[in-house]
Amino acid sequence: MKIAFASDHAAYDLKSVIKPYVEKLGYETVDFGTYSPESCDYADYAHPAALAVESGECDFGIAMCGSGNGIQMTLNKHQKIRAALCWLPELAALARQHNDANFLVLPARFISVEEAYKVVDAYLNSEFEGGRHAKRIAKIPVCDA
Repeated sequence: MKIAFASDHAAYDLKSVIKPYVEKLGYETVDFGTYSPESCDYADYAHPAALAVESGECDFGIAMCGSGNGIQMTLNKHQKIRAALCWLPELAALARQHNDANFLVLPARFISVEEAYKVVDAYLNSEFEGGRHAKRIAKIPVCDA
């Protein structure tokens, strides 16, 4: 399983610990940036990561910025992306189980590393339940993409 990573400068430090953690769990990662804590724009990294998930190059994505909002909004502009901003393990599990989220978004300035580990674990250890949720997921895109 291959996971796309994207962040801005505000989340660079968090990504620098979460990405190796995910690799230690046995996942392959592709880092779309940023590669330093210097000021940058999250969209420059979110769009390539989203395209990698949409195309199947990567199975899922983990993205982060200061609040999580900007990068989540950018990711969700892509018709095949369902990015969920999560700061609690329960939210991450439900994002996968009920919403088939293919991007986990973390709010770097509002979550500790320890809590981020728990959120990532909950996301990676959950699966889409399908059933009644599949019908709802099919209604999310605004066009056939």
